[in-house]
Amino acid sequence: MTWIITRSGQKFDLANPTAAMVHPADIAHSLSMQCRFNGHSIDFYSVAQHCCLVADLVPAEHQLHALLHDATEAYVGDMVRPLKEAMRDRATYLGTTCLYEATEQRVWEAICERFNLDPVLPASVKHADLEALATEKRDLMRYHPAPWPCLEGIDPSPSELEPWQPSAAAIYYQNRLMELLSTTHRRRALA
Repeated sequence: MTWIITRSGQKFDLANPTAAMVHPADIAHSLSMQCRFNGHSIDFYSVAQHCCLVADLVPAEHQLHALLHDATEAYVGDMVRPLKEAMRDRATYLGTTCLYEATEQRVWEAICERFNLDPVLPASVKHADLEALATEKRDLMRYHPAPWPCLEGIDPSPSELEPWQPSAAAIYYQNRLMELLSTTHRRRALA
């Protein structure tokens, strides 16, 4: 079995994902129910809220990319960074492909096709993702004051985070996605 069933009852094939299997409501719901840092934070803080924060930190033309940058996690789950990097390093050492990374890439390509996005993330999204991480570390992981090497030279956002409940995160995320999709598609139709 290579598929999962999404909240809307759709069969999503992880081995062969297609754009038709990707549904905005499934992404919004799933990301709102997943806690960042494997739940090891002061409060529940969802991947959906993280994505909204990242979208707030980039120029308007990159907001859809930013909002969807972790959308694969709606289908493959959120894996902590050290484990993901260790799996990639091990696969490289062995001269093989990391199964998780390959699956995540296929899912990302289906998401990009569904939303007509370039699979390459803009640099502003990558930087905003780190700025969001620095903000989350400051506000949600106060018990760990030691610096994180991946955040060297990255300043957190000046605003303090107020975590949303999953139901609110799903609504905010889905509304933002629908708003961005309507303006993005309208802008492309006029071009």
